[in-house]
Amino acid sequence: MKNFFLLVTTVLQLSLLSSAQQQQLNYYIDQSLINSPLLKDYHNQVQSIKMDSLLIRAGYKPQVNANSNNSYAPVIKGFGYDYAVTNGANFSTLIGVNQTIPNRKSLSAQFENLQLQGLGISNTSKISEQDLKRTVATQYITTYGDQEQLEFAKQVRDLLTKEEVILKKLTAGNVYRQVDYLAFLVTLQQQEFAVKQLSLELMNNYAILNYLCGINDTSVLLLETPAVEMVKLPGEAYSVFFKQFVIDSLKLLNNKALIDASYRPKFNLFADAGFISSFAYHAYKNFGTSFGVSASVPIYDGRQKKMKYNKIALEEKSRAGYQSFFTKQYQQQVAQLTQQLHATESLISDISNQLKFTESLVTVNGKLLETGEVKMADYILALNTYLNAKNLVTQNRISRLQIINQLNYWNR
Repeated sequence: MKNFFLLVTTVLQLSLLSSAQQQQLNYYIDQSLINSPLLKDYHNQVQSIKMDSLLIRAGYKPQVNANSNNSYAPVIKGFGYDYAVTNGANFSTLIGVNQTIPNRKSLSAQFENLQLQGLGISNTSKISEQDLKRTVATQYITTYGDQEQLEFAKQVRDLLTKEEVILKKLTAGNVYRQVDYLAFLVTLQQQEFAVKQLSLELMNNYAILNYLCGINDTSVLLLETPAVEMVKLPGEAYSVFFKQFVIDSLKLLNNKALIDASYRPKFNLFADAGFISSFAYHAYKNFGTSFGVSASVPIYDGRQKKMKYNKIALEEKSRAGYQSFFTKQYQQQVAQLTQQLHATESLISDISNQLKFTESLVTVNGKLLETGEVKMADYILALNTYLNAKNLVTQNRISRLQIINQLNYWNR
């Protein structure tokens, strides 16, 4: 197991040192957007709706069909179908043309319905894009935090390694007791374990980052400081999260227009030309044509139209309820995140001030350690205090970036 941890640490260090390239947050976000099958699916759905619009237009163009119906009903020894009904045989080959007369209001309602569907899908795509950006940024910041903690842990380990060489000589000269030297070695070993543990966490989180972005790569590169800055939140009218409620409201209005259009008179022109004959008399003269018009005018449907209106009214109440609840949640979450951000920034400032003193204390104790003028317990206590303060600063800085990332999620 010890050899395994050593191997993992070595591989990670070589991976980090073998490449001078540093990756930025925008690189991973761009890769996730490019590789996302969900966003590609939304794009295809929007293109499909454009095709639906063309299909509606094509449906109102003349429809031409060729039809042929041929039958023969023989009468054998007086047995068979009534000749007056069957004429013995019927042969028809026709080319028919049908033309639905378009209703402008009906067409307008259908096209508006498709347009609203496209807007809804585009808006959902933008929300999914925001979700993906937030998820990738969250994982990037987490991985960057591991990288920062690992780097600091290595610095402390290197410092202790240097001190160990000096302390060993002082112990051999009876300046420090053997028990003090052993206590120091325990601290050094704990720091070695911390480096190995952080190395594994960094490798794991980096792999998750690549997985989220659809990047097939097992190498670990240095991450740049996340370029996450607080951006002013837009008004509700400009937010994709609230725009969906507007689109839903427009869809309900369009549904009423579609209902109204379905109750308007419908007219259809038709014509055909071809050959229809029973071959009973002058079959060569049975070429001809016919044409006409059909109409459908709704008169009474059992008050279905009013019932459909009532259903739309209920759907509008539900939509308004969802919007009101979401607005409250949005305002509460933004206020809570803003409060957390201010508290975290204040805490970072306080800990940073303490960190200056603990760092100075470790430096002074380190120099006194080299001359044997400080107790080992005091040095280890000062070192642990410094480590805790440094880790708290790093954790809160990462927490600050995560909070800003959460706030920026609502920015589009």
